[in-house]
Amino acid sequence: MTDKMLAFGRDILAAQPFSTMMGARLEKFDNDSVELVLDLRDDHKQQHGFAHGGVVSYLADNALTYAGGSVLGDCLTLEFKINYVRPAIGEGLIARARVTASGRQQAVCHCDIFAVKSGVEKLCATAQGTIWRVDPAP
Repeated sequence: MTDKMLAFGRDILAAQPFSTMMGARLEKFDNDSVELVLDLRDDHKQQHGFAHGGVVSYLADNALTYAGGSVLGDCLTLEFKINYVRPAIGEGLIARARVTASGRQQAVCHCDIFAVKSGVEKLCATAQGTIWRVDPAP
């Protein structure tokens, strides 16, 4: 099931033009957790040389929604909150998300985003969101 879910998740990511432009990669997608990775490029950075908050926020949003989707199916982010705890400095970012609680229509999910520099991961942000199941059209 895990390989099937990962392949399905990668197809969804590839169908998102914004994610394709950003260069995000889905490395893990199962019922327990999600891992979304991004190699930092110069166009991802702000004037001080670290990842722009919007880039970090994008990863949190998408990882939270993947986590929710692992239990809800087709879904969207209803809301999320992010705390930036340190500048995202390094070669890449890793967003790891998981479901905290879920019901039939929504899931509350948590995501930690790490900056990776010389192979060392440092927490740069943490987020929590509510993910909502999209009902199929009648």
